[in-house]
Amino acid sequence: MSTYFTPASFTFLRGLARNNDKTWFNAHKPKYEEHVRQPFLQLISDLQPDLAAVSGHFRADPRGVGGSLFRIYRDARFSNDKSPYKTWQGARLFHERRKQVPAPSFYIHLQPGGCFVGAGLWHPEPATQRKVRHFIVDNPGAWKAAAHAPALRKTFDFEESEKLVRAPRGFEPDFEFIDDLKHRNWVFWRSLDDATMTGPKLRQTLAKDLVALGPFVDYLCAALDLEF
Repeated sequence: MSTYFTPASFTFLRGLARNNDKTWFNAHKPKYEEHVRQPFLQLISDLQPDLAAVSGHFRADPRGVGGSLFRIYRDARFSNDKSPYKTWQGARLFHERRKQVPAPSFYIHLQPGGCFVGAGLWHPEPATQRKVRHFIVDNPGAWKAAAHAPALRKTFDFEESEKLVRAPRGFEPDFEFIDDLKHRNWVFWRSLDDATMTGPKLRQTLAKDLVALGPFVDYLCAALDLEF
């Protein structure tokens, strides 16, 4: 067992939140590399065999560019918020065919007081939403097993932030899982406290979460004609 992040990781991110500008970031970039970026890349690398045990079609890619780790730089071109840096660091463990077709992913988020792990489809295009909804209607029993398993619901929260008020057009309002069809995202997640993120059992904790989230991701892959 080994640790990845330390209190210094959160100290850097809190400092960045207070001083979100290029001058401060450049002056503290060595601390970003030492306490945030490099530990996260090592965690991603170490999680690959754990992820492979869940699915041979997902990747924990530790490459510094083009891999699982999101860039710290914000794309502010279309945002009123012009701050140049994210105040968090995240990593997506992605499907091998993610560049060809829409695909679910696993996700790890590092942020002071806001760390979490999750999996699913986030902000899919309307065509992808329709495909998932139709698959749920056609396969309700498997959906119940994958998304309503008591063990899953006890540990993880089903993302509820973006939902339709009414049943989506073309779907019967009395369908057993009509509330699930109203979702625009299909994501399960759970918070991780800062002590867990800086503790020696982080990898083991995340490995168990990947296993627990696997059946749900498997279902979404089936809905999108992807291997799992």
